[in-house]
Amino acid sequence: MGIKFRTGVCLLFLVFASALGVSCRGNSTAQNDPSSQENDVQPQYRWGIRVDTLGVIDSIIGSKDLLSNILVRHGSDLTTAHYVEQASQNTFSVRKLQAGKPYHIIHALDSARTPLYMVYDISAVDYVVYSLTDSIHSYLGAIPTDTITRHINGSISSSLWNAMIDAGADPALAGTLSDVYSWTIDFFGIQQRDSFSVYYEEIYADSVRVGSGNVLAANFVTQGVDHYAIRYRYRGEREEYFDEKGTSLRRAFLKAPLNYSRISSRFSNARLHPITKVVRAHHGVDYAAPSGTPVHSIGDGVVITKGWDSKGGGNYLKIKHNGTYTTEYMHLKGFAKGIAQGVHVTQGQLIGYVGATGMATGPHLDFRVFKDGKAIDPLRMDLPAVDPIAPEDMPAYLEATRDLMDMVGIPTIEIE
Repeated sequence: MGIKFRTGVCLLFLVFASALGVSCRGNSTAQNDPSSQENDVQPQYRWGIRVDTLGVIDSIIGSKDLLSNILVRHGSDLTTAHYVEQASQNTFSVRKLQAGKPYHIIHALDSARTPLYMVYDISAVDYVVYSLTDSIHSYLGAIPTDTITRHINGSISSSLWNAMIDAGADPALAGTLSDVYSWTIDFFGIQQRDSFSVYYEEIYADSVRVGSGNVLAANFVTQGVDHYAIRYRYRGEREEYFDEKGTSLRRAFLKAPLNYSRISSRFSNARLHPITKVVRAHHGVDYAAPSGTPVHSIGDGVVITKGWDSKGGGNYLKIKHNGTYTTEYMHLKGFAKGIAQGVHVTQGQLIGYVGATGMATGPHLDFRVFKDGKAIDPLRMDLPAVDPIAPEDMPAYLEATRDLMDMVGIPTIEIE
């Protein structure tokens, strides 16, 4: 009797199970349906393109590569290359492709691996996509990034670049610090045992560090002297750097007009000229640098002279900055585009390139400064600060930047 009852229950269960679409094995129809499994697959995107249904070839642009031979190598044609070049003029011209930079071909999964897109990495974050389909076009994009803050300390043993590497930081941070202190520290004069404490931003893309962002606060110690820098937006204007007393690090003039390798000759009233062998005054500073090194105006001003100095200065420029100061830049290889007499220039603007024109034994910049018409030593020139924080704004400044100051050991300043 019990056996018949159990058999009947089982048969009754199977009837209901069949009506409900349940398998006797306990697996749903959806689990055995291949099309349903495909719907569960998460699409994968790179550069705004769904790539999980396509193929991707990663490569590097060769030294002699042009867009045409890159596309032909990957199965496209010269006609497509021509149309891509025409369509990209207003986004990122294919003429700007650089050897050594990565590019990517996204192709169909057919037997010919037909190329559909080409992506070029402009930087570690920015890229351009060239669409190779019927609607040929191009567009710019950027990989999403994350920004974190980091604090490092270090000291100089050989160079600032190496000190950054020793501290585990992006070595490009050395250039960022040079920009922050470009008015107040001559980074070609730093010495062993000079030290730094920097609180700054690092930028990551896909968990990979791609560069450094803003320096938020820093203390650079040169020859025992503290140089503080705190990033702060004053009165709603652009963010700049101030010290612990509210003095702006920005000056009326840059510390130097170029990145140089060494000072080959200093300001002197009696120097033996290397070519004429005559002792005479040299009222400037010679900065030795490779030919073609960019030269920048140290301050805002107007170009009052552009031409050739027949007395040995070669190609040269004179810039009048105000009623007091004029600067001169000599032995230039050439002038920057748009530089002409009467043109207004801004601080840091490119004005020319290091050369060896005129009476010069090698490429260098002869840089001269005149105050009220009299030559003065550029290395001893007083660089007054501009736009300090007003006394009535100091309490707000100190309150807003207290945490940043603490990060790099800036002492507390009491307001009287």
